[in-house]
Amino acid sequence: MRTPLPGRRLALSTQALVAFGVLLVLVLVAAWAATAAVLRRDLESEYEQRALAIARSVAAEPGLAQQVARSQPRASGPVQRDAERVRRATGALYVVVTDDRGIRYSHPTPGEIGQRVSTSPDAALSGREVVTVEQGTLGRSARGKVPLRDDTGDVVGEVSVGIDIAEIDAASHRLATLLAFVALAPLALGLVGAVLLSRRLRRSTLGLEPEEMADLVREHAAVLGGVRDGVLAVDPRGRVSVSNAEAARLVGCPLPRGVPLAETGVGDDVRMLLIEEPAPAGALRLVGGRAVLVTRVPVQRDQRDLGTVLILRDRSDLDQLARELESTRALTDALRAQAHEHSNRLHVLTGMLHHGDVEEAGRYLASLSESQTWVTGVDDPYLAGLLAAKSAAATEAGVRLEVTDTSWVEGRLTQPLDTVTVLANLLDNAVRAAADGARRPALVEVTLVSDGDDLVVQVADSGAGVPAEAGDRVFAHGFTTKDDAAGHGLGLALARHVARGTGGDVRLADAGGADHGAVFEARIARALVARLGVGTADEPGGSR
Repeated sequence: MRTPLPGRRLALSTQALVAFGVLLVLVLVAAWAATAAVLRRDLESEYEQRALAIARSVAAEPGLAQQVARSQPRASGPVQRDAERVRRATGALYVVVTDDRGIRYSHPTPGEIGQRVSTSPDAALSGREVVTVEQGTLGRSARGKVPLRDDTGDVVGEVSVGIDIAEIDAASHRLATLLAFVALAPLALGLVGAVLLSRRLRRSTLGLEPEEMADLVREHAAVLGGVRDGVLAVDPRGRVSVSNAEAARLVGCPLPRGVPLAETGVGDDVRMLLIEEPAPAGALRLVGGRAVLVTRVPVQRDQRDLGTVLILRDRSDLDQLARELESTRALTDALRAQAHEHSNRLHVLTGMLHHGDVEEAGRYLASLSESQTWVTGVDDPYLAGLLAAKSAAATEAGVRLEVTDTSWVEGRLTQPLDTVTVLANLLDNAVRAAADGARRPALVEVTLVSDGDDLVVQVADSGAGVPAEAGDRVFAHGFTTKDDAAGHGLGLALARHVARGTGGDVRLADAGGADHGAVFEARIARALVARLGVGTADEPGGSR
């Protein structure tokens, strides 16, 4: 049970909700302010262009330039009368016409007529049109100023039209209010989404706080690193979700989290374990050249597929112990057989001496000295013991195991474990094939020949042979021609793996046919060494 966190702190989901809500409000306020500013600028530009258009239309009035050039500014003059008519028709704040010195000929306030304008007319008098927002005698306004030209094109004055900035303020306020109401919809949706997100976050984290999740991650890493089994989890999309160092060691490559398993470099043997049916449960497989117990467990929650977990247990140590035990058993069987044979020979010799057949007893001893082992051509105790043990096992299965007369092995084994593993698996496979075959008598023939320091083994059986379509697949782990695959399909794969580890190989020399069974051939490199004390015929101590 976890210790509660000290003090009263907001839960992670609540913190996320508050943070998301504040961030959403800030974003919306910033967006509203930016949009309102842009709209305000657009409105000012629009009103400036509107003032400019009015000023252009006034400046284009026929006879206006002549009136300004030939008359004096008067409150009752025609220029004032026409300007006021335009102002009232367009709703402008003012329509002001000046001469080339900036003296007003029209103004909403008659008292200003005859006075110089409050803002510089130089730009318009120089022939340029101007739009701006300025402060004048009537307040701030959006202004458009255009030059007033006579018939010859000379500038004789200016026309300035202003629109009250209060209109812009009112339009801006209406748009800003509308934007505020529009922003309420995404704000409400965002807050609802934040509430839903916080609830989902709480469900996803099982109500755990960040400190507790960090503790879980540390415990998770400690557990995965502490177990001796390899753990490899793959999500429904085939990506590595969990792995530990032992799993990476067993499959022979790194297993980074989040990477598709097919891109990590694992072999087909590992990928097949994820789709093999039925799912392996404590099944012995070759993975990365190792004997591994494999268990596949599907992971589901609330009827949702969360992926698959492979549990890999290295059996290499147990496999080596089993091979050592097999070698020891082979040697023990050989010694037991030799002891039994020696006892029989002593009984024969005792009988001869008892009857006084001394000469016959001498010849019998001479013949015994010529035969050093009970397996012709093989004097290594491991090989002899293994052949004796497998011969007895084959007899129990109704199969006769024979060592061919062409067998000849010089020297002793330097790698008894590897040699016994290869030869024992080949013999077991051949005995099963011969026992299941239709040919009688059921027979297995084994030939052992030394080739320098290499040992060459050939095993032939009287079984039905290997199907033509099988080919090299017989060496794939899990492959078997039996209906019941349990416990089968590993021997040949293991034999080839061990032989290749020495620099040799195991191959199918003959697939067999109608008249004979399959023939397998193995070469175990550097398996032999000459016996000490045995020389050549020309060396001291040698024999001819």
